[in-house]
Amino acid sequence: MKKIAISVGDLNGIGLEIALRAHKEIKALCDPMYCINETMLQWGAALLGLSVPMDFKTVECAEEFFEIMPGVVSEKAGKASFDSFVTAVALTKSNNADAVVTLPINKEAWNKADIIYKGHTDALEDMLDKKAIMMLGCDNLFTILFTHHIPFKEINEHIKSKLLTKFLIKTYESLMIENIGVLGLNPHAGDGGILGDEEIKIIKAINKANDELGKNIFFGPLVPDTAFTQKSLERCRHFVCMYHDQGLIPLKALYFEESINVTLGLPLIRTSVDHGTAFDIAYKNKNLSIKSYINAVKEAIKLSENRSVLDF
Repeated sequence: MKKIAISVGDLNGIGLEIALRAHKEIKALCDPMYCINETMLQWGAALLGLSVPMDFKTVECAEEFFEIMPGVVSEKAGKASFDSFVTAVALTKSNNADAVVTLPINKEAWNKADIIYKGHTDALEDMLDKKAIMMLGCDNLFTILFTHHIPFKEINEHIKSKLLTKFLIKTYESLMIENIGVLGLNPHAGDGGILGDEEIKIIKAINKANDELGKNIFFGPLVPDTAFTQKSLERCRHFVCMYHDQGLIPLKALYFEESINVTLGLPLIRTSVDHGTAFDIAYKNKNLSIKSYINAVKEAIKLSENRSVLDF
């Protein structure tokens, strides 16, 4: 069975409860290694009124013992969540684990702890000195973001044929699947240039990427407002989107509880739940959904079975 390093996230949030409640199902899929100190695990489980399974394997982190305060943004919790993440990455880099799965952190808590990164993805990019690709979704729909956390007014400046061509090729090399749709930027995909000329650059990138790959992997540009209709989803389930909300709005409208975050393009496999710490319901036994977490583990296992394609 694949060994999966689990970063438990912010202990003031819902991550630990998800890990404990889903353990039996996760254990049937892989050999999970939970990056958390035994003392903190027992403390958190006691607050939840849950017992720790006998086969709940832990890996000690650099974190120090601190008081768990449900729903509170805390410097110590931020530091502990970062230490859990670093431990999981180290396990995977040293081949003691096959992939990393991350439970949610709180970015404000990382900031309070003087951690320089905004989140997992940019931390991984720095640690591995590689540019990552962000893919989000589930088996029914995956959206791959060409740009993500930038102001809307700057998007068109980033759409350059050469950059998009490289991005498309790297996406294919990460996934090794065919039939990937590429969305246009403008309404009606530009209407032949009447509503914008960015689609001309997108077409050039699609053609160039397909030429270099020697087969027709990518098609488009697709009209954004019809790209995610049922008929379109019958043709393909992976879409390259030009900006954050173009991919995230349809995904979260259709598959909010099921979707995950996948980091592509790195010599390390990392998947994550696609939700936050939910401080408002932490430690309140609110019948949490574990769908996203289970899907993240399943995707990590699937990608790790063909790990060589991720070695850029």
